[in-house]
Amino acid sequence: MSDPQFDPGPVAFVPRAEGGESWRLAARKRAGAGPTVVWLGGFRSEMIAAKASRLDQWAAGKGRAFLRFDYCGHGESEGSYETSTIGRWLADSLGVVDALAAGERLVLVGSSMGGWIALLLARALAARGEAGRLAGMVLIAPATDFTQELMWPQMSEAARAQMVATGRWMRPSDYSPEPYPITHALIEEGREHLLFGAPIRTHCPVHILQGMRDPDVPWRHAQKLFETLAADPAVISYVKDGDHRLSREEDLRLLVGAVEAMGEGATG
Repeated sequence: MSDPQFDPGPVAFVPRAEGGESWRLAARKRAGAGPTVVWLGGFRSEMIAAKASRLDQWAAGKGRAFLRFDYCGHGESEGSYETSTIGRWLADSLGVVDALAAGERLVLVGSSMGGWIALLLARALAARGEAGRLAGMVLIAPATDFTQELMWPQMSEAARAQMVATGRWMRPSDYSPEPYPITHALIEEGREHLLFGAPIRTHCPVHILQGMRDPDVPWRHAQKLFETLAADPAVISYVKDGDHRLSREEDLRLLVGAVEAMGEGATG
């Protein structure tokens, strides 16, 4: 379990600006041997959550470099959640990596939406000629293309109409007593970053961890991604009784083992 006495280290702030808005992203970088493990959190999640915190404790114990941060409008970061989109959170991720892990080899660890961000980040690095920086990728319940594949199809006609008319729809949450806004901009801009429909390249080994009792990202969605990663080495591990969060002690041990294996034999 997480140690309440564990020191996660100081927060660094990375400035970002886009479309007339400016904000600072809160990040924590733990120095250590490479490759640097980069945590990419889920939709409306924070870098102090259980999986990221366990990986930070593992990194501290093993002397590994570890980087985690909050997207715009999330956690300790500044900025507006409601004006943010997949493209903005991707740019946030690239900005943090450029500012705090420049030139370092990387193991990307993406949870839920962070899995989609990890795949998009790999594509962005490859477009810059930096595909060789990726030593591996671990994806937990990867919500690839979730705005189009998982969110939009589940919305009622009334919810869609409300979103188009007002710019937002308040979605009930299984994790909070209060609903939260899903914006029209999030859905529309998300269509610019869809990956399914063509081969997906990571240019590195991939290990997918997926709960088979996940109500948010069905295991068949993860299987679809696995089958699309035809050109890169990939392994998928199903947790038969696992939910979406995969934050039980046995799940966290599985995550740490998968991340640790990605760094074996790699230098950075």
